[in-house]
Amino acid sequence: MSLQFTDEEFQSAWKELDAPQLDGGWELFTETMGVQIHRLYDKETGLYEYKVFGGLGSCNPELCADVYMDLMYRKHWDGYVKELYEKDFGGQTAIYWEVKYPFPLSNRDYVYVRERRDLDIDGRKIWVILARSSPQTACAEKKGVLRVNDYKQSVALESDGASGTKVFMNYFDNPGGMIPTWLVNWAAKSGVPGFIKDLQTACSNYKTYCERK
Repeated sequence: MSLQFTDEEFQSAWKELDAPQLDGGWELFTETMGVQIHRLYDKETGLYEYKVFGGLGSCNPELCADVYMDLMYRKHWDGYVKELYEKDFGGQTAIYWEVKYPFPLSNRDYVYVRERRDLDIDGRKIWVILARSSPQTACAEKKGVLRVNDYKQSVALESDGASGTKVFMNYFDNPGGMIPTWLVNWAAKSGVPGFIKDLQTACSNYKTYCERK
């Protein structure tokens, strides 16, 4: 059992499905495809932390969690992935993820830990996945690729009462380097709805993928 994350972190993630925590400067950033994105300005970096509330209409939460966790499958449906795998780095199991950036920007890579818990909360089934960068993991940096050391993400998934999934996501990502903050923020605005759409398509195709393996 991983000790990377506390019970409290899992609790606070799923509770936002019921009661979004948006006090303290959170603002509505955009609303599209049934998804609301809120953001909170981070003075230190000039970047934003995001919270996403919405749904996946045709994907049940367990399937969604399975697809989200399947690194090999993600290489098939996420066009931004250059490398993605989980391995033991000197006694620490972590995930290595290299993301393609458009020319002339350098690619970014992440070394992070994550944990999934399938919770039963008073008869409600909720899937929570937490992830965060792990700078202490012994993974050498690559020439020409910038390492992202400030990354966190939490996802909570629950049935919407029909055939879909109610989703909460919280994330922060500091890509570093000389990327203008407006470009990072623009990428978030267009990237999140795009990711949700791709994830929904990936869920639809997962059964076929598993049968072909």
